Amino acid sequence: MDIDQIKTFLSVVANGSFLEAANRLYVTQSTVSTRIQRLEAYLGVPLFVRNRSGASLTLQGKRFLRHAKSLLLTLEQARHDIGLPSRFRASVTIGARIALWEMLLPRWISEIRREMPDISIRSDIGFEDDLMRGLIEGSIDIGMMYTPQHSAGLQVEHLFDETLVLLTSDPGRPWPNDDYIYVDWGPGFYAQHSNSYPNLERSAQVVNIGWLALQLMLAQGGGSCFLPIRLAEPWLAAGKLFHVAGSPRFTLPAYLVSARDGDADVLGPILARLRALAEQERQKSYP
Repeated sequence: MDIDQIKTFLSVVANGSFLEAANRLYVTQSTVSTRIQRLEAYLGVPLFVRNRSGASLTLQGKRFLRHAKSLLLTLEQARHDIGLPSRFRASVTIGARIALWEMLLPRWISEIRREMPDISIRSDIGFEDDLMRGLIEGSIDIGMMYTPQHSAGLQVEHLFDETLVLLTSDPGRPWPNDDYIYVDWGPGFYAQHSNSYPNLERSAQVVNIGWLALQLMLAQGGGSCFLPIRLAEPWLAAGKLFHVAGSPRFTLPAYLVSARDGDADVLGPILARLRALAEQERQKSYP
């Protein structure tokens, strides 16, 4: 058994198929199959049930999953720790959606660094699929996102609620109009949006990142979209964005995801600080 076999096993689990795992690992499907076969031969049990829809874990595979993540995490930590300068006692990787990094997580990370200067922190940006995959595979220790998936070995907890408001850069123009930019904030937002605007036609512009919608509005000198009010606050205060009168406000929950069996001595204080900072965010009020 080697690290490539463990990474391949976790990639198949995260992606649900040998083919998608091969694509993610940049190897051939036959290479994935060979690695899994050798791992199964070493363990003496079948780990996956193969079918046309993909691959699912056997009972033995589910039991091995926790050990595989621990093995990979131990190997990755060993690799990072060996290369760490002596002033650091551990390293942690934190991944999150870009909207959460905007005007929020940099401040949070700065506070954690001040309180725990002996911890090296790697900060990553990603979408939910990539973040969850990293958490399952053990390459990400802490993830923050809007639509997490539940997976064995991971704990998901509510962090705080974003408030999405409809904003425009041209308050004199009636709404709706052709300059509306639909931001894909996930299925929860889609449901709220559809209930509030059942007859609204598909927008001419659709984006998957709020930051991009903001840049498009500013560049085009017009437009509108739903953004987290905490992100838009400076632009509202500067008179560059305006609320669309009579528009609803939507709730977008943000979640904290971490490994249940993570290093408590390292991750415990960081998670506790993130929860405290999230509580401060929940106490804030925005116009």
